[in-house]
Amino acid sequence: MAIPLLEYSPTSQNQRVAAYEVPGDEQPRVFSTDNLLSPTELTDLIEAAYRQIFFHAFAADRESVLESQLRNGQITVRDFIRGLLLSDRYKRSFYDLNSNYRFVEQTVQRVLGRDIYNEREKIAWSIVVATKGLVGFVDQLLNSEEYLEAFGYSTVPYQRRRVLPGRSEGELPFNIKSPRYDDYYRAKLGFPQIIWQTQVRSYVSSDKKPKAGDPSLFTNMARSIGPAGAVPQRVSALNIDYMNAVPRRK
Repeated sequence: MAIPLLEYSPTSQNQRVAAYEVPGDEQPRVFSTDNLLSPTELTDLIEAAYRQIFFHAFAADRESVLESQLRNGQITVRDFIRGLLLSDRYKRSFYDLNSNYRFVEQTVQRVLGRDIYNEREKIAWSIVVATKGLVGFVDQLLNSEEYLEAFGYSTVPYQRRRVLPGRSEGELPFNIKSPRYDDYYRAKLGFPQIIWQTQVRSYVSSDKKPKAGDPSLFTNMARSIGPAGAVPQRVSALNIDYMNAVPRRK
């Protein structure tokens, strides 16, 4: 018999504040299939899903089968998110390189779009990971009332209420606040690395950079040639035999 999810009390976070927002450039863009999407807009939705779950996906990490099924309407956005969470890339990058507690924290941030409420919630979801495995944890998270109410079946998850009016700075993005590697693995990989810069770099705007054919581009090449001219002979006039040097007719 599986252990039920432990009860935990939600704390006051930005996403739980009554909806009062002032639209701005930093507000998250909502990607959903509720509206009729063109192929280009559907591509943007898929890219937004990769950014939310992986933060960045290389060509080898993309799930082409899931993308094809989503484009053909065979699966929903929620199913696509589930496929990314159960992919080999997510397992290798997050599940294998972190403890259950940190893995729960990172997954809740990406799926529910908020931070962990408290340590009790972290422990509760960690028990689910330990008893039901990765698949059971992902399914229970996507079937939760909070996820279905916030994103449903057609909306890509996003960091909710990151920017609030009346604050000079909002909350940090999850990928900056919670890096992929834990402290132990960052130490093994040699991070953070301190690089001492001995060369002073300067910035030159593109309009001040020399264009093709500018003589200044060939200055260094001309200086490297180092042409040597004809050196005049240093002979004293007293040592010249003018009588024998002048040709005579015989």
